Amino acid sequence: MKISEIQIGKISIPLKKPFKTALRRVDSAEDIIIKLVADSGETGFGNAPPTAVITGDSQDSVVAAIRDTLGPRILGMDVENLEGIMTSLDTGMLHNHSAKAALDIAVHDLFGKRFGLPVHQFLGGFRAEMETDLTISLNAPDEMVRDSLEAVASGYTALKLKVGGDVELDFQRVAAIRGAVGDIVKIRLDANQGWRPKEAVRIIHRLEAEGLGIELIEQPVKAHDFEGLKYVTDRVETDIMADESAFGPLEVMRLLSSRACDLINIKLMKAGGLHNAIKIANFAETMDVECMMGCMLESKVGITAAACLAAGRKIVNRADLDAAVLLAEDPVVGGVSFSGNRLCVSEAPGLGITDVLGWQPIDRVRS
Repeated sequence: MKISEIQIGKISIPLKKPFKTALRRVDSAEDIIIKLVADSGETGFGNAPPTAVITGDSQDSVVAAIRDTLGPRILGMDVENLEGIMTSLDTGMLHNHSAKAALDIAVHDLFGKRFGLPVHQFLGGFRAEMETDLTISLNAPDEMVRDSLEAVASGYTALKLKVGGDVELDFQRVAAIRGAVGDIVKIRLDANQGWRPKEAVRIIHRLEAEGLGIELIEQPVKAHDFEGLKYVTDRVETDIMADESAFGPLEVMRLLSSRACDLINIKLMKAGGLHNAIKIANFAETMDVECMMGCMLESKVGITAAACLAAGRKIVNRADLDAAVLLAEDPVVGGVSFSGNRLCVSEAPGLGITDVLGWQPIDRVRS
């Protein structure tokens, strides 16, 4: 089974409500969807949501990287040569992680279909379903309380609250939500780089002193500030998770070797796909550091691939794969399914995806 064509397209999916963080506001999920066509007629699906404020990738840069550089390198290659394809993607160009991830995901989908194996089994097969949290957008405290209560009523037992910026208002948000949902619900915070190191230590100490029961705090400081992240980690009791700092294998190796964080958030669009995400999981497991599987605001194509890795590996024991739940509609046929706060991976070969409705073609690469 050889790769004969790469079709590049896009979809736009409205959100149920605007998604706000310390970095941005989003009203719809814009996703580049690629179809990797084999000479057998089989199709592998991949995706890349342009997220410039995090990955530096725009729609135009993703399309250009796939069309002009990465795509031509893997055309004609045998899907069975998975390592060779991944090497071609890794060495084809610097950065452009989202474009690499799109092709990587599609190749893994084709690989699974070639051998009649679900991707989650190929990646370890540890479990077939797991729980995901639900993200609560950054808003006024009363609105976040309403969203949190609605989530709990829908069956969610873990909430990830967006904070960052105004620490006093952040404290009010967290205290109000904890008071509203009670002590049983897990609360995770994501500051999205919104605090300075000393500021982060002060507010975390205050959260701890008030007994608000925060499970973990994600990326409290700027992504490049590894020393600041370690400063926070060393001075608080609450577990600190690296997200934007934990981009690829090299960054994660540096974080783990210096013990700059307690947990790692793995995202395919940061890592460049499943191939490098597996490396990150292996590094973390070697250092006995637990991982969360996260995602961007993207279609169910990428969520399915991420869920397969989370299901496959024991060290990935938390999931923040709620993006598909935040969308007003689901154009992806097949793939991961959701029931309340639980997600279940497909047992069909590959990712289990058969089509993406509303796909609009942009370009193609042929041998």
